Parts: sequence; structure tokens; C-alpha cells
Amino acid sequence: MTMTTRRPTGNLIEPVVGATVQYVIDTLAMRIVSQEYGTDERLPSERQLAQDLGVARNTVREALDQLEARGMIRRRAGSGSFVTYNPEGASESLSPVAAETGPLHLQVVRSILEPEMVRLAIINMSPRKIEALGETLSQMEAVQTDANAFVRLEEEFHRQIAAGTDNPLLIACYNLVIDARRQSFRAAMYRRHLTPSRIAAYQRSYNALFNAITARVIEDATEFMKLALIEDQKLLLQED
Repeated sequence: MTMTTRRPTGNLIEPVVGATVQYVIDTLAMRIVSQEYGTDERLPSERQLAQDLGVARNTVREALDQLEARGMIRRRAGSGSFVTYNPEGASESLSPVAAETGPLHLQVVRSILEPEMVRLAIINMSPRKIEALGETLSQMEAVQTDANAFVRLEEEFHRQIAAGTDNPLLIACYNLVIDARRQSFRAAMYRRHLTPSRIAAYQRSYNALFNAITARVIEDATEFMKLALIEDQKLLLQED
């Protein structure tokens, strides 16, 4: 059961959501900001979202309440929830912390989180979540030249690995990492360096990672994550 506590703020009472609700908020917000759910699009039903995210429906309902309060969605009685977030009129980062995160800070945090994240995912990931990860990989492998599409799918692939840890706090932390990865320096870097040949190389690497996850071989998967971080570091150094 999800609990919502409250803390006093002056004369106001400000709601403080639980970790599981925050995980759902962060995950749905990332999907909206990345335009996986486009403006005016109807979100999946509460039941579908609960099944997808592995949480209770009342948790999804509370998260949707928070997203509506932020102006990211609108609830319509009898029709569902619709995206109102407009990427054209929004800042490029959902989080002020992400906006202040530089390339080096991002790489340090990724090097701490990602190897451990994939280790926990291999231990905890259900067959259904591994199957969903494979579907995202198939979409990645269909990309040939569109760097933006590849980056969006790459983010979703990593987000699904984070979700596979079944650790709401880690998931929330990694959603913040994904937000920071969307900063302008990284978008520009990929436009310059994510060529069709580099996309193909990444596709082969992600295929190897997926095979390691499927076989639940922790050593191979964590080694991939470390090598991927090294490749990103090389791209950053080329920018200097």
C-alpha cells in the first residue's frame, strides 16, 4: 500500500509522495518529455500503466494526480489522461539539477550507477521485462541513420534496465541521469559523431549486452557497461 506523508511548509501543508509513486512520476514524465507520449496523446489506461510499471493502480492514480498538478497531463472524466506538455514551449530539462550537470559530472555518476544497475537487473528482471527489452533492441536495430531516434531508443533501453532492478530509488536516480543526458552538449555531440557506422557498432554492442542479460551472465553485462562508458568518454574528449 502506497503511503503519502505531509510536511508543514510555513502555513501550508505540502504533500510528500512515497518512493514508488515518485518512480512512476519520474518514469511517465521522462516518457512525456522524450515525446514517447506526444502532446494531446492519450496515455495508456491506469490498469495498463500499473501492469507495465509493476505497481498498484492507486499508485498510478496518485502519480497522475501529481503530473496533472505540474501541467503535464489533463484528466478527462470517462476519457482518460491526455498529454498537455508542449516540448516547443518547455525548457530542455525537466530537473534543475540535470540542467546544472556538466559532462564530467554525468560520466562520474553513470560510472557509479550503470554497472551496478545492470548487475541488479540481471538478478531481478522478470522474463516479461526481458522480452520488452528485446522489443526495444529490435527497434534500435532498425535505425540506420537517424541519430535522434537512436538516442531516444538507447535511453529507453537503459531506462528499462533500471526498471528491471526493482529498486524505486535507483530508478528515480537513473531517470535524473537520463534527464541530464538530454542536455544540449550531449545532443550536439551525437549529431556530430553518431554516424551510420557508429550506430551499427552500437547496435552490435547492445545486442551482446542483451544476450548477456538474457543468459544472466553478470560479468559480461557489467563489462559492456564499462566499455560503453569508455566510448562515451572518448566522444567527450573529442569535443575538447
